[in-house]
Amino acid sequence: MINYTERLTLLMQDIVTRVPALAFVDMADVLVFARPGRSNTEGAFATCHCLTLPASEPGYYFWRDRRTGEITRRSEWFVTKSPLVTVGQRSIKYMISFCVPRFCDQSLDRSRKGQFYRGTGSLPWLAKLDTVVHELYHIDPELSGIRRIERRDGTASANCHGPDFFEQVASLVHTYLDSRPSPEAYDFLNHDFSALEDRFGGVVSTAFRTFPSFPQRYTERLAEQLPCEADGEGVRVEMVKTPRQPVRYTEDDLHIRQFTRTTSRRLIRKGAFRAA
Repeated sequence: MINYTERLTLLMQDIVTRVPALAFVDMADVLVFARPGRSNTEGAFATCHCLTLPASEPGYYFWRDRRTGEITRRSEWFVTKSPLVTVGQRSIKYMISFCVPRFCDQSLDRSRKGQFYRGTGSLPWLAKLDTVVHELYHIDPELSGIRRIERRDGTASANCHGPDFFEQVASLVHTYLDSRPSPEAYDFLNHDFSALEDRFGGVVSTAFRTFPSFPQRYTERLAEQLPCEADGEGVRVEMVKTPRQPVRYTEDDLHIRQFTRTTSRRLIRKGAFRAA
């Protein structure tokens, strides 16, 4: 069976080696894993998750009475933190997740990025290559978050998926292809999910043992609660819930899953078979 996240990781390594604008990316800092995503539903093909964001400033939630506008209850003070993910002795800075089988079945038809690949024969696999570069491009050169995108006038854009972003990504894709990479690096992108199953006998990928959950930002109760201007007569204070998912992950929290069109199943522990 083809290990899809392993092949994607190797492709990304080839891309950052050949594209100067992405040369700062060290793939040892990036963990690639799969999430469920059916091809016949809407949703993302892939997502870049940043683990380097610092803890937020202390804050709290509050609720108002719809009729009077008065605050009736609030949460305890809390901070929002990033989980810690380590593989061996190395802390992972970014994760990139791919939705399987949705990612495998995408094409340029009716996509916003299709206009940048006219004249290339509209090869369906270019949509997947674009998505891979797209997620790598989200990694900030300072490794401090998600890349800020500048408008043509040099000002920062609040929209990280504006027209300029898609054009910049397509330019990096063309830079990669112009470097004449070996087809062995990307030939697996030629196949949709059904073709992958037929050719390799199945599709497996790295996932977390908490599947379909994965490491995400979480809230933590502030040890020393602060005075609150929202407090008043009749205002109830709600406890901050303890995170239901782990806040620390290691390679022991990874495993291999086989994905099908409608479901997935765990195969083996990751261990020596680390794919990303």
